[in-house]
Amino acid sequence: MTPASRDGKPAKRTAKIAAEASQERRKKAHRKGRSHATPDAKIGQVRLNNAKPARRQNVHPDAEGADYVADGVRLQKVLAQAGVASRRGAEEMIAAGRVDVNGEIVTEQGFRVDPSTAVIRVDGARVVMDETRQYLALNKPKGWQSTMSDDQGRPCVGDVVAERVMAGQRLFHVGRLDADTEGLLLLTNDGELANRLMHPSHEVPKTYLATVRGEVARGLGRTLRAGVELDDGPVAVDKFALLELNNGQSLVRLTLHEGRKRVVRRLMEAAGHPVLRLVRTDIGPVSLGNQRPGSLRVLGNDEVGALYKVVGM
Repeated sequence: MTPASRDGKPAKRTAKIAAEASQERRKKAHRKGRSHATPDAKIGQVRLNNAKPARRQNVHPDAEGADYVADGVRLQKVLAQAGVASRRGAEEMIAAGRVDVNGEIVTEQGFRVDPSTAVIRVDGARVVMDETRQYLALNKPKGWQSTMSDDQGRPCVGDVVAERVMAGQRLFHVGRLDADTEGLLLLTNDGELANRLMHPSHEVPKTYLATVRGEVARGLGRTLRAGVELDDGPVAVDKFALLELNNGQSLVRLTLHEGRKRVVRRLMEAAGHPVLRLVRTDIGPVSLGNQRPGSLRVLGNDEVGALYKVVGM
């Protein structure tokens, strides 16, 4: 007689999962050199669910119970792709018993599902599985316009995503950068997320590296944090750091949540240090890193989840 697991399902399902997981561990080490430690269920009990809930919650699954799909996708990967948490975080949430598939709680690591048919819930809330959503990061070069098209034929953001737009995707850019400013722009067809990221009420921080004229005094950061009066009202930075002094120029890093036009350039001009070069390196939890100018990359699921979190979605 085949032994049964605690939920009445054949134990061979668990054995198959364990065998596959063991084989995968032999093939390659865990990313960043970490060992395959058992997911911590205690951490999983308190980990935040960053996913956007599906609009249709009262959906009855076609299948009764969690059926293992041999050629399916690992449950933790599906959850990570949905923005619930990082893959490791998803494993911890599974271990904590917070995830159910087709109405059955699954705590087995490496459980495979068909994401196109499975109804997956975390803490009882169905998770949206929308693969049409796009979340992109662009490193805008100097001279490019922050528009999807330009009637003067100048290079613009729309040139990079022209094929996506022609395929029917409607992409929004999160905020703008003037033509002379380089760096990070976010593009998405998630209109609600784009609107929240740009709305002043959410105070999403943005970080810049600025090369300015003159040698910045050590006390400038205190002045900028206290606030400087501009022609359209006062503005203050959240963080300021002097990084380098070189041949009558200074490299500074400043973070602020203002979204007014050319606010960094106007702020540093008012402080007596006109900007010579300006690069936006971060928008909230998303960083430019070593991304090449003019290149586009798809945001990781952990980045998307962090963006949802920062705007309360």
